[in-house]
Amino acid sequence: MRTYKETLAYMFEHLPLFQRVGNAAYKANLDNTLKLCNALDNPQNKFKTIHIAGTNGKGSTSHMLAAAFQQAGYKTGLYTSPHLKDFRERIKINGKKISRAFVIQFIEQNQEQFEIIKPSFFEMTVGMAFQYFKEKGTEIAIIETGLGGRLDSTNVIKPLLSIITNISKDHTALLGNTRALIAQEKAGIIKSHTPIIIGETQPEVKKIFIQTARQMEAPIYFADKNFSLMNTLKPGIFEVKHHKNTYIKHLKPQLKGFYQSKNIVTVLQGVQQVNELGFFINKKQVKEAIEKVCNITGLQGRWEILQKKPLCIADTGHNEAGIKVVLKQLKETPYKQLHIVLGMVNDKDISKILSMLPKKAIYYFCKAAIPRGTDAHELALKAADYGLSGKTYKSVKEAFMAAKKKATSKDLVFVGGSTFTVAEVI
Repeated sequence: MRTYKETLAYMFEHLPLFQRVGNAAYKANLDNTLKLCNALDNPQNKFKTIHIAGTNGKGSTSHMLAAAFQQAGYKTGLYTSPHLKDFRERIKINGKKISRAFVIQFIEQNQEQFEIIKPSFFEMTVGMAFQYFKEKGTEIAIIETGLGGRLDSTNVIKPLLSIITNISKDHTALLGNTRALIAQEKAGIIKSHTPIIIGETQPEVKKIFIQTARQMEAPIYFADKNFSLMNTLKPGIFEVKHHKNTYIKHLKPQLKGFYQSKNIVTVLQGVQQVNELGFFINKKQVKEAIEKVCNITGLQGRWEILQKKPLCIADTGHNEAGIKVVLKQLKETPYKQLHIVLGMVNDKDISKILSMLPKKAIYYFCKAAIPRGTDAHELALKAADYGLSGKTYKSVKEAFMAAKKKATSKDLVFVGGSTFTVAEVI
């Protein structure tokens, strides 16, 4: 039998992985996933699920929702992607990563099927998650889509509830180059007679969701029309309103990013819906979940403070909408000089993002250790077209060390541009 390390090597070498090779690993149908699930005796039908799609915020929303179920005492599965440090982060029960033994055993037992079906890395991982949740007696599993919705491998489940956080331009080569086309793909997770929550009301795509929900006879809820977060006199502490009534006083979210307020209202709407579907999560439990989500679920990389002097922050925001919010937050954070450790992937429209970045910052260009990473020198040349200047480094760690060395105690070092860049400094 292989060791865990050998098993991972087999998975990474034999199964196309989007995280590493990009669009070539994407399968525009559910055939392989259905074949794999059939070979496993359809484990996805043996436990209850909630399905979450969206361009930004689906990871944070998934983790907060999972934390709420955990706080209420339910055995909770959580499937997310990509991972930051360890493959096992993708599949968790009650915040605990899937065991190495299960990963080894699953690959060993199903290798013959893999040779026949030839699943992608993601398809195989979805099958593994479903099998794990079934075998461990999971009561509810929060399932995050990988990419899109309609043709995403996770879209073989029959959830109790579907959630779409928001729509922004990302993976345009695969999902379409307008918000409307992307919304159409994400709307593919809306199921017949199954409630759908839209986290953020966006005028240009609202109609698409309403029309799809009507066709599927699915009750639709726009979270931000029902819940809102109001600032209190103390920074970082909010009062939650349900319509005009106070719902939760003194909420102190553990996730500090500006965009988290949108995710929090989505979670609150989600909790309200599941309470109507036979679960019971009270306000105290959901408050604790939002205030301790990282401790409960192990979530990382969301406006994460790595150290205080100099202040070093990492955030996985990597598309136009994500970077926009990061920049807004940077403006609100006091510093003398801004240092940006920047690494990006080569299948994004990086020119749009480079045009948004602050020209007064000092840049440390680097390439994350994956094939999809943009070459540091190429990134520096493109950045120069937008008036951004700095040096190139052989690795993310080297760039981060250089930024920390150059920064004074009153400066700010920000690490971002891609999930994979952040993964290497956490």
